[in-house]
This record gives sequence, structure tokens and C-alpha cells, in this order.
Amino acid sequence: MTGVHSDVLILGGGSSGYACAFRAAQLGLSVTLIEADKVGGTCLHRGCIPTKAMLHSAEVADTARSGAAFGVRTMFEGIDIEAVHQFKNSTIERLHKGLQGLVVHHKVTFVNGHGKYVGHKTIEVDGTRYTGTSVVLATGSYARTIESIDLGERIVTSNEALNLGFVPNKAIVLGGGVIGVEFASVWASFGAEVTVVEALPRLIAAEDPWCSKQLERAFRRRGISARTGVRVAAAKETSNRVHVELAGGDTLEADILLVAVGRGPRTADSGFAEHGVALDRGFVVTDDRLRTGAEGVYAVGDIVAGLQLAHRGFHQGIFVAEEIAGLAPVPVADQLIPRVTYSHPEVASVGLDEDAARKRYGNITSVVYDLTGNGKSQILKTSGGVKVIRAGDTGPVVGVHMVGHRVGELIGEAQLAVAWEALPSDVAPFIHAHPTQNEALGEAMLALSGTPLHTHT
Repeated sequence: MTGVHSDVLILGGGSSGYACAFRAAQLGLSVTLIEADKVGGTCLHRGCIPTKAMLHSAEVADTARSGAAFGVRTMFEGIDIEAVHQFKNSTIERLHKGLQGLVVHHKVTFVNGHGKYVGHKTIEVDGTRYTGTSVVLATGSYARTIESIDLGERIVTSNEALNLGFVPNKAIVLGGGVIGVEFASVWASFGAEVTVVEALPRLIAAEDPWCSKQLERAFRRRGISARTGVRVAAAKETSNRVHVELAGGDTLEADILLVAVGRGPRTADSGFAEHGVALDRGFVVTDDRLRTGAEGVYAVGDIVAGLQLAHRGFHQGIFVAEEIAGLAPVPVADQLIPRVTYSHPEVASVGLDEDAARKRYGNITSVVYDLTGNGKSQILKTSGGVKVIRAGDTGPVVGVHMVGHRVGELIGEAQLAVAWEALPSDVAPFIHAHPTQNEALGEAMLALSGTPLHTHT
């Protein structure tokens, strides 16, 4: 059976797919969007939104515990996990309803079903074939597992952890990347004893080492144990416990083991490789304009190697829609995409870390402004800092790295400074409202310009 033909045919309705659909429709193109589950994809239903809702519940729990420190008599009586899930799910439902309305508003043809690329700019869904003048592949990602570790009731991925029906007394998190440290942060705030096991030498190893040290120090103060440079040899669950054996011979026990070892591209059983779409380690191979080797076929989001971030996919979806429409958009390099880990404290960065900056520019200059000198940070009782890196002694800002409560909200200005290749002296005169944590970024720029006000040099 033959379905509709559209100017743009999109496989996958997550952040990258629906962004592409809406922008293409805005540009006057006819669009068909195919999604096996719900529009919004992993980000809305199993990733960004539900995890951040739980992180907010965790923040409220921490606030309730610490009320006396701020002169407020509060009591923490415990976590009602069913109510936490109700809050989380209601947030998802409201956003999902809004997206469904936008699909209708933009006159996008929505097809609910598992699609498979069959070549010739054609996608088949339940025996019906849909064609497009251009095809966009946006099938997203899945939670990676470890072959030697069997999942179960108590050995879970982030998908199951989001709907766990109890608060663990003890939890082990296998993986110290973004997903791992965010869940560790949630469970610690909920009252669990948490141990993070990471094979690499430090937590959040993709970030600047300074950020890792700051986060590890904060986690120790919160009672979160980090076993870095250690691999898990085996893990088994019983009816009420999980037993984990580490490569060095040590053993750990807990109520739950979260396997948080990253996400893989969802390209298996897709028909891509069989019909001219090259794959490398499961990722779709594209050029810098996100074109695959198959004529008229593009790929966006987590199936394209690089940062697996919803906002990266969202931007790529818009980029491809504009590319198809002939607007010649400008590609954005991955290092210019802001990165935020929403643990407590948060970690936010954009641009190059010190090692990458040295490799590119040879000589660099960096400065760290400690949040102990920032009034709003002291009010919030958060520690951390802002690190700014410039090329050479007189070059532009090439990296900004921040650790502290709510620093993710500062990433916009940091991105502008890096993306526009601003000099620290260009940013230093900006007036930052007082008292805000945003002043810390301004102080770092002043220090890097050679005119520090609130630092001892």
C-alpha cells in the first residue's frame, strides 16, 4: 500500500525530528512525521524532562532538610515516591499535550508506528510506504547495557529507574557520566546511601578536570561515594539485594544497581545500512551538512556521532529543515553547544577544556573565580566556581566551565562569549545585576582582563 508523498519525510518524533517537522512546515513544506511511540521521544518521556522533574523534587527535599540554616522551621518527613512520580508524569503529560497541539497547528501529517527505511526515499510502516522528496532520519538513542550484566527487578537502566516504586536505602550507580551523577544526586537527596562506580579516572570525564574535582568534592560532602578507575566484574540480584563484584576483588551490596553507561544510536533493524546509509559503530555517517551517503537523505540527533543532547538534536533538526528549504544555514560546531549536568551542584560548560585548548592554540591562559566571593552564592550556600579559558595571553575566550547551584542558568552568556570569540575585555564591561550568580562570570572576565576586583592576585 502506498501512503502520502511529502516534501519532507521524517523518521522519529523526538527533539530533532519534531523540530525539523515544525520548521519545515513553517517554511511552507509538506511534512510527514513517523514515530513508533509518542511525539517528544526520549527527551520528553524517558530523559531530560522526567529526570529534571525528579531532580527538582530532590532539591525540595534538600531545602526541607536545611530550613533551619535559613531561619525557617521545616521538617523532612520522607519521600512519597508515588507523589514524586505523579508530579513528574503530570509535567510530561502537559508538555506532550502541547506538542500534539503543535503537530496539528503546523499541519504535520503524523503517523504512529514503527518505520523502516527501505531505500528510494521511502519508509514503510505496517505495510504502508511513505515517500518524501527529502528524508530525515531521527531515530534517537537507547540506554546502553553491559553484556555480562543481566537486567532485572533490581538491576536497571535509567528507563526503569525513572519509575522505581521505592526509594532505595542503598544504591550503586554504574557509570559516572551525566546520567549516573544525576541519578546519584536524586537518590542521595531522597535519603539513599549512594556509591558511584566509574571505570575512568574521574566523574564526568567529558568535562574539564577542574569540574570533576569540584563535583567529586561536593559529592563527598553530601556523603556520595565515588569509586573511580574501577571496573565492575560481575553483578547479580536476589529477591531483595544486588551483589556487585569489582575488578579488584571488592564487593558491594545495595537495594538497586543502576547501569548508566551511556546511550547508543537506535539504528539496528532500521534498514539504513541495507539501503545506502553508511554506519560507523552504529552511528549514521554524515557530512558537515548532515547529509548521508544516500541522495536526499539526512540524519540528525543522537544517531549522529557527537554530543547526545536534546538541544543539539533540536538545532540539527532546524538546520536540516532550512537546508532542505534552500536557506543555506550555518553549521554549529559541537564545542559551541552548551552542556549542563543537573546534579547538585550543577556543572555547566561550553567551548574547549584546557587540554583541548592547548592542543588547538598551544598557549592558553585561564582563571577561576571562586563562588565564595559571590554574594548570591553565599545566600544559596553553594560552593564551586567559574573557570574561563582564553587562547594565549591576549586571545578570545575559548571555554567557560562552571560548577555550583543553578549555574546552568548562566550558560547563555557563556555561550555568546565563546561563540562570538569575544575577548575577556569585551565581556568585562557588561553590567551584571547584583546580587546574582551571573556576577561570578563577570568577575572571571575581569580577572582574565587583568583588572580583578574581588579576587586576591
